[in-house]
Amino acid sequence: MGPCQWQNARKLSGVDTTTADPLVGRLLDGRYRIESRIARGGMATVYLALDIRLDRTVALKVMHRSLAEDPAFVRRFIGEAKSVASLSHPNVVHVFDQGTDNDVVYLSMEYVPGRTLRDILRERGRLPAREALELLIPVLAALGAAHQAGLVHRDVKPENVLMTDDGRVKVVDFGLARAIEATNQTRTGVMIGTIGYMAPEQVTTGAADVRSDVYAAGIMLFELVTGQQPYDGETPMSVAYRHVHDTVPAPSSVTPEVPPLVDTLVAHATAREPQDRPADATAMLVAAVDAHRMLPRTTTPPGSGPMAPGVNPTTVYAHPAGGPVTGARSMPQAAPAHTMIQPRAEEPRRRGFRPSWFLVALAAVMVVAVGLTGWYFAQPELVTVPDLVGKNVAEAEQTITGRGLLMRQADGKYDEKVAEGLVLSSDPAAKAELEKGSTVTLVLSLGPERIVVPDVSGRSSNEARAAIAKSGLTVGTVKRLPNQQVERDKVIRTSPQVGEKVRKSAKINIFVSAGLVMPDVGGMPKDEAAGFLGGQGFKVQVNEVDDDAEPCSVIAQSPKAKSEVDQGAAVMITVARCQTDWWQWFRGDNEARDDQQFSVVPGVIGKNINDAKPELEALGFKVRVNRLSNGGVVQFQRPLPNSERPPGSVVFLWQ
Repeated sequence: MGPCQWQNARKLSGVDTTTADPLVGRLLDGRYRIESRIARGGMATVYLALDIRLDRTVALKVMHRSLAEDPAFVRRFIGEAKSVASLSHPNVVHVFDQGTDNDVVYLSMEYVPGRTLRDILRERGRLPAREALELLIPVLAALGAAHQAGLVHRDVKPENVLMTDDGRVKVVDFGLARAIEATNQTRTGVMIGTIGYMAPEQVTTGAADVRSDVYAAGIMLFELVTGQQPYDGETPMSVAYRHVHDTVPAPSSVTPEVPPLVDTLVAHATAREPQDRPADATAMLVAAVDAHRMLPRTTTPPGSGPMAPGVNPTTVYAHPAGGPVTGARSMPQAAPAHTMIQPRAEEPRRRGFRPSWFLVALAAVMVVAVGLTGWYFAQPELVTVPDLVGKNVAEAEQTITGRGLLMRQADGKYDEKVAEGLVLSSDPAAKAELEKGSTVTLVLSLGPERIVVPDVSGRSSNEARAAIAKSGLTVGTVKRLPNQQVERDKVIRTSPQVGEKVRKSAKINIFVSAGLVMPDVGGMPKDEAAGFLGGQGFKVQVNEVDDDAEPCSVIAQSPKAKSEVDQGAAVMITVARCQTDWWQWFRGDNEARDDQQFSVVPGVIGKNINDAKPELEALGFKVRVNRLSNGGVVQFQRPLPNSERPPGSVVFLWQ
């Protein structure tokens, strides 16, 4: 079972390889957000990704770790990617970008929805000669453009030919095989490519030029018109042996309906000696166009009609990586050709005798054993990501490295539940499967997020609101307080106070200055009221009127008490007219009873309100307190000290 079949087996067993893939969901190189995994092959894994910089969908080919860790491969890969990116042809899948992100080496290319030529062969089995040439001609045009630019594909096969939904043909994967030849995995005696399409010189020496691509194109034409590859064998090496020593049979020997023109074209392209083939893909293109022009239009072989109705073509990525193709009908044909790394077959010296069948069989068994052993040990060892949430960094790193993984620490995040310094999350998450040697990214908790209350004193209410919101906090209530020291409509203070640390989005109450507030002097004696207001900076006017109230006491004021006013504003107080015979007013036209009891009102000015009030109440007076300031000392009183009043009279105090 090759690497691709191994991946298929995992999918069939019910394992969700996409969710376990550590790259899915990752932003690669700060640009490519990987959406899903499409397929996995022997050399790379293919992903569908979004280029967030240009807002376009791309196909991202990520090289396997074993290749990405080889400096020689990376250097050659970058060089080949630059060469391919400069190749502009309508039948070539365009390469947009190449890069590395830590241990990830990737290629960004055009995303082509459609099917591969392999999918078409699975559905149809074989194609009429004209239709086969109509598919081959754009392939040869793409290869010809590459050959003119000095590029050799080295891995031409149906899996690397795409058929878009609108009928266009595109070739993918230029230069990858050449880059792989630079790795330390391709030592002497090892060949790179796909056995079924390898030219004899690739098998024997590993060398490949434009005529090797022509040979592979000829094999592909053979497969298109017959539905099978020319050589079949129990092992890859037996197929390689036949490429070296046998002449490719005529397609008509397998499918009699194939015209002689196609036989001639295949024979010319698949000549064992490179010099006997067309000079390059452009030369073969000319011959293919001539053959197509001379073929009659009725070349459909029996039983190979048009595509069955109702079959929905499977959408595939621009480069197949060996994954299963869904929605295609199963047809008997040659197995999918995967790019392989196999021991190179050494061409035996021709000494005029045949080796015994026993030795041939023994050699074949040994080759198979070596190949299977190499494949087995080449499979990546998978390990499960442990649950690291809540552990400290040292413990988490010990756990990760103990499982053969690497650790990377990302920027921390605030969290109300996980203490500072402990693991908040990991990428990939716990229970995901990774190749041994992969990296696990840890995000550490910064603990509960706390924000310092900003200093907004002296700012306007709107400015304070904006500053608090910008800090990540929420504005609570806004209250106005009298304050002569802070300009009107400016912030006095906040609650919680400046510099305190609070939770994010916590409510901050704002206290705004109301400036100077008109004090309440109602009921105060005229002289005391006028003197107090004048001391506060007001311009006082006194208006005396006849009233039944106690003479010389304030009965009205303008502006009204507790209204916001500007310092130095004009204030008018209205007082009851001061009478010369106060006793006459008090006794009510001398009709008071002679036995009326009176008490002297003591002077409590300067005393604490908490002491003055009980003293007056003990003498039988009722006490009413008016507030002029935040102090607790009595500033004014009425009646004046040493006045006589009957028990139960009201004494007014101003503090």
